[in-house]
Amino acid sequence: MSGTAHEYQINLKWTGNQGSGTSKYREYKRDHTISIKGKPDILGSSDPAFRGDPKRYNPEDMLVASLASCHMLWFLHLCATNKIVVLNYEDEATGTMTENTDGSGQFKSVTLNPHITLADHSMEAKADSLHEKANKACFIANSCNFPVYHKATYRYE
Repeated sequence: MSGTAHEYQINLKWTGNQGSGTSKYREYKRDHTISIKGKPDILGSSDPAFRGDPKRYNPEDMLVASLASCHMLWFLHLCATNKIVVLNYEDEATGTMTENTDGSGQFKSVTLNPHITLADHSMEAKADSLHEKANKACFIANSCNFPVYHKATYRYE
């Protein structure tokens, strides 16, 4: 499938107009809805540090979540093709973003902290080596201009 293009379409609708639009910085909400045909809506806002609703997902949350889920999917795929049995996978990923004096900013890094349960202790070394391969294969990580680190821990059943 080399060279195959995949397209993704979303609908983004700002829902934060409180009657006067963006007439003043503090007069509008940052709320929005992300819709994809056939899927549940995602309620978004900005980070609370930027006047957003803390109960809604913000773009920074979703970037970290995208990296974590893409890595997990590639890791599971690589484990399956290498006969490594994963029984459970949870990640407590973190991202660090810095804000510039002009209000812009960028992510400096994301660290994935997967907690993985393997069927057998003897699979750990090979499983651990697959994180680098998963990172190199991850579409999202390949699109970022900052490092994505991995600090996996393992359990066994």
